[in-house]
Amino acid sequence: MWRPIGSPSRVNPRLGAFVTVTADEARRAARAAERAVMRKGARLGPLHGVPFSVKDLVITRGVRTTFGTPLFRDNVPVEDAPMVARLQAAGAIMIGKTNTPTFGWLGATHNLLFGPTRNPWHLDRTPGGSSGGASAAVAAGLGPLAVGTDGGGSIRIPASFAGVVGYKPSYGRIPIYPASAAWSLSHIGPLTRTVADAALVLQVTAGPDERDPYSLPAAAADYAKRLGRGVKGLRVAYADDLGGGEPVDAEVGRVAARAARAFRDLGCRVESAAPGWPSSAECWYAIFCGGVATRLAPYRDRRADLEPGLLRLIDETLANP
Repeated sequence: MWRPIGSPSRVNPRLGAFVTVTADEARRAARAAERAVMRKGARLGPLHGVPFSVKDLVITRGVRTTFGTPLFRDNVPVEDAPMVARLQAAGAIMIGKTNTPTFGWLGATHNLLFGPTRNPWHLDRTPGGSSGGASAAVAAGLGPLAVGTDGGGSIRIPASFAGVVGYKPSYGRIPIYPASAAWSLSHIGPLTRTVADAALVLQVTAGPDERDPYSLPAAAADYAKRLGRGVKGLRVAYADDLGGGEPVDAEVGRVAARAARAFRDLGCRVESAAPGWPSSAECWYAIFCGGVATRLAPYRDRRADLEPGLLRLIDETLANP
């Protein structure tokens, strides 16, 4: 436990993964966790003593949540998001908040308040976004678990860029509160070092919450126990471009095709499928840009606190509702 708490202060100046480190609070929680282990008969949670970090788009009680912008540099929530509260109830210990572009609007991670996050494998490259601080933290060994969000690849992109496991659950599987500016686009989920860890996190964080009307009932499945059962006989849909006609890089196409063959070799029924939705990108932009522009419209006059590209998005969206 002590290494992940101490590491951000040593590594972060070069990496830029963390924007807030809650070292004192984490040490107190770690000592309490240690005392619980020493007490005979104490009930320990499935994540007892495990350190985790939280993307700075996700609210945390008593710990500032800036949404990656100077507009909210001093914002301190009075409650935790459901996923954060459930991780802590399972015994996990928060060690800090990780960097994000403003309101998660980019596929890379940098903002005016904290600057860029760098890829721990190559500091001249990006860890992706918008959960780039989360993926960089996990890849650098600054805790085995990070909370991320995903509305257009924001868990999956940084997971692939940093070589970690990123899981975007079905919408509503892990509840979201408060509601995202992009509404139904946004999911919340884990970035971890192993699939088994991701399954365990899903096990303790999935389930309904009355504050999220779209949260799903608790699943009967034990995600962690299902890992060893294999995938033989499952149907797997494979779409090389999701039916949208978007160009796909040749190397990416080869890697995806190789993954499809791997599923077939494991006994899956891999079937070519395409949703036939050529306007999917336009629909995504309409929902995302509309949500972000509406959320930030009251701050348009504080132009020095918003990136030029984000300002253009806001101005153009509000001019063409």
